Amino acid sequence: MRVLFALIVSLALTAAAPAQDAAPADTAADAPIAEAPVCGTETISIARMQWPSAAILAYIHAGILKSQFSCDVQVVAGDLNATTSSIATTGRPLVAPEVWLPRVAAIWNSALETGRVRQAAPTYSGGPLEGWFVPDYVAKDNPELKSAADILDHWQVFSDGGSRARFLSCPADWACAIINANLVKAYGLDKRFDIEEPASRFALDQVLGETVSRHEPILFYYWQPNGVLAQLGFTPLDMGAFDANALSCLAEAECTNPAPSSFPPEPVVIAISDDLFTLAPALAAYFQRASMPLDEMNRLLAHMSETGVSPEQTAQFFIETRPEIWTSWVAR
Repeated sequence: MRVLFALIVSLALTAAAPAQDAAPADTAADAPIAEAPVCGTETISIARMQWPSAAILAYIHAGILKSQFSCDVQVVAGDLNATTSSIATTGRPLVAPEVWLPRVAAIWNSALETGRVRQAAPTYSGGPLEGWFVPDYVAKDNPELKSAADILDHWQVFSDGGSRARFLSCPADWACAIINANLVKAYGLDKRFDIEEPASRFALDQVLGETVSRHEPILFYYWQPNGVLAQLGFTPLDMGAFDANALSCLAEAECTNPAPSSFPPEPVVIAISDDLFTLAPALAAYFQRASMPLDEMNRLLAHMSETGVSPEQTAQFFIETRPEIWTSWVAR
């Protein structure tokens, strides 16, 4: 009986011990150790923001966590300010896939100080969030035109045979209109280009659509992620390095000595509650790898617009057709 009792106690202690205290190899087969649940012990909550790209991402991550980790996942309605504040104070939701940090800087910095939130991977990879673009056919026909610094030497690409060309900026009441006007001067393009400022976002897209339909060249400002870039086929130009001092002048209407700079980087990150590292460290590691290529999100937004499907259906389309992207996020 003493031998039997000792064996029972030994097995009980082994089963309760954490993985790093596992029994030596010669006894492990006799006493298998239960691993902690990959998904933790509660439903994984993911914030679905109101704008399309963030909604698609919420459903993409929910679908992958369900199919690849067998997690119980809940997609919850979110708002940039309210969701960031909620993670900072309550630790829930556990994940917010698209948080634009400069727009919630005070809330985010406070949350970092309390240790309630962490930055996982950048939401997007591969390309500027805003800048100058040309149609794909212009880039293909003019391989030497790769950057904003190259434009002046190739300005005639954008002219109709006359002495002037056109730069399509953003609406005059947008902040980018001032930056664009000063960048045109910084690159010496005011010698050759006239700036056109459309009345609205709709007018901007209309001009682009009509220009592409005629297969005409055009130099213009745009931003991403955005389905229009994939629908019409546009290529970003290299805007060079970011210069904070140059930008402070570029953002002023009366900038007297504009200098070249890329547009200001705007960090967009996957925000995760610090609790996720304790509840489900494997999932925290997943979100540290889960950057979405910008051109892929552009294609998804174009797909949703063209087909009229929902963000959830668009997410499923991505999961089914693009495993070469998301399987690298899952790899353990």
